Amino acid sequence: MTARSVHQRRLALLLAVGAIVLVLSFSLAVSVGAVFIPMGTVWGVLTNAVRPDTAPVDWPPGHQAIDWDLRLPRAVLASLVGAGLAMTGAALQAVTRNPLADPHLLGISSGAAFGAILALLHTGLFLGLSTVPLLAFLGAMATTALVLGAIQTAQATSADRMVLAGVAVSFIVMALTNLLIFLGDPRATHTVVFWMLGGLGLAQWSHLIWPLVVLIPLGLWLWLRSGDLNAMTVGDETAATLGIPIARFRLQVFVAGALITGAMVAFSGIIGFIGLMVPHIVRMIVGGDHARVLPGSAMLGAVLLLWADIAARTVMAPEDMPIGIVTGLVGGAFFVWLLRRRSM
Repeated sequence: MTARSVHQRRLALLLAVGAIVLVLSFSLAVSVGAVFIPMGTVWGVLTNAVRPDTAPVDWPPGHQAIDWDLRLPRAVLASLVGAGLAMTGAALQAVTRNPLADPHLLGISSGAAFGAILALLHTGLFLGLSTVPLLAFLGAMATTALVLGAIQTAQATSADRMVLAGVAVSFIVMALTNLLIFLGDPRATHTVVFWMLGGLGLAQWSHLIWPLVVLIPLGLWLWLRSGDLNAMTVGDETAATLGIPIARFRLQVFVAGALITGAMVAFSGIIGFIGLMVPHIVRMIVGGDHARVLPGSAMLGAVLLLWADIAARTVMAPEDMPIGIVTGLVGGAFFVWLLRRRSM
């Protein structure tokens, strides 16, 4: 058996196991909450939505409304956000060779926060419920443009200089964001804090198309460039000898990561540690080949964020805890363990 066939079998096994775990986690995320809904009802509602009258309707009308209008879009959004942040984190850690790189390193989350708080405290919902995610996405893209401008101005082609450019722009944008909060209505502070700590309360079927159309093509592009990402982890010299345009490819990955992160953060708020933690766990399981790391990160990121959402909705039920608190606690504990493991 050739090495290529072994890798293909490992990838197939990873995808099969990951898909089973993801479906089970998704089902549980929709079932659990202030009102428990059996998994049979969950899949019956979903089946009838795709093909009407396929499953017999033997559940209360309220369960269908809770499932279809609230929990199913929330679970789909959790899956998309977790997958997008995890894949972005894996790619950024490869091109920067920095184990602490994550999607928020480029300042994208700061820009999204600026746009969302501008809508919540100052402009009002002039486009209805779409105003907050739209301005958050525009803020994320504006920050991306600033980071790219700083990179070009400073001629920062190395990984370290690109990261520093992102950090510098992030500090500036966060200062402006704090100014917006200071000048805004204090009565709206609760809404602002909840959004900055992350949450999936904006999940609606009509909104899900945007993170989906961003994640699928860009995630596929990252996966197709797995070989280049593998080479970048070894070093710039090795990548250059393989014919990879280092500066251009690194910039392409930064832009792809910014687009994915902006689309996710626009609908979920700032959720930390998923993009930082998940790639490390996946590499411990499947090794360093990004042909396996990227799909593995997407699946594990989706699963972990589904479970974080379950915890956020049940720990203080019927209150909805910001999901960023859960991921922060778990992520912080994980990295303490990881540091201890590497020091042994």
